[in-house]
Amino acid sequence: MFEARVAPTPKDTVFREGRGSLYRFRGASAARPNLPVILVPSMINRWYVVDLREGASLAAGLSADAPFETFCFDWGIPEDEDRYQTWDAVVDRLDRVVRYVLRTTGAPKAAIVGYCMGATLSGIYTALHPERVAALANIAGPFDFTHAGRLGTMVDARWFDPEAMTAAGNLGAVQMQSGFLALAPTGSISKWVGLADKGHDPKAREAFGALETWASDNIPFPAAAYVTYIKELYQENRLVRGEHRVRGERVDLSRIRCPVVSIVAERDAICPPKAATALNDATSSRVKEVFSVPGGHVGAVVGSRAARELYPRLRAWLTEHTAREVRERALTPESRL
Repeated sequence: MFEARVAPTPKDTVFREGRGSLYRFRGASAARPNLPVILVPSMINRWYVVDLREGASLAAGLSADAPFETFCFDWGIPEDEDRYQTWDAVVDRLDRVVRYVLRTTGAPKAAIVGYCMGATLSGIYTALHPERVAALANIAGPFDFTHAGRLGTMVDARWFDPEAMTAAGNLGAVQMQSGFLALAPTGSISKWVGLADKGHDPKAREAFGALETWASDNIPFPAAAYVTYIKELYQENRLVRGEHRVRGERVDLSRIRCPVVSIVAERDAICPPKAATALNDATSSRVKEVFSVPGGHVGAVVGSRAARELYPRLRAWLTEHTAREVRERALTPESRL
């Protein structure tokens, strides 16, 4: 109904990982003295929520004239045969992306910015490979699933069986969409009512169209990974308890020692603030910060205030901590040999 240009920030595809792609945003700065930054969106939604449209792009807000290179991993769209992709394999995919960035940039570490489920995966990855991560930003990613809110109630083990849901294969896009609609059944009505008040404004129509494009662009969830995600994290809360394992290795969040920031949204029904800030409580980091931003789970990243409040604040935080790692390495005796 409304034309929308999504993913407008100039970028290059620099690596393929299975069905996924790694993008490098071009920016405008020739000098990139700091460590690289990798954006990790959720694997169950399309990646371009972090590059939604002009004026509402986390990718653009971080990459333009920044002292660091900005990458983003697009997980791609699973096909039927991906029903056997395990949770371990998902974490392995992220590992290959991080190692590619380090190898091609020559950097010893990278900063990771995860959003939603991508933040949860980024935290797991950092706990398993702390030597590769210089700083970790968690945007609305849950870690303590006892605070998972309405979504946690929906998948409660007393009435929800993830294995039954995926017995026929991947959890389909329609099933995913139905679940999110059930969390806010009046949301589809209220958004159209809200548009009626602002429909005369071309910018409001453009914003609405871009968000509708993304929200309707649903993708499947690989069946095997879905079962582990729901059962071990949501239903059994193993991650924050230190009982979650990837390829047999225990995921110990206290192994995370790099600077950490958790960005929480005031009206987030998908990841309530306590679910996200549990990461800070579990790590051994000396730098642990919390940014609270207005809006809900998606609006926090693409809402009207995100460009004014979240993007510059996160960019400053990343600039500080990617530069600090470079300075500290320069001062070590080994670096002077």
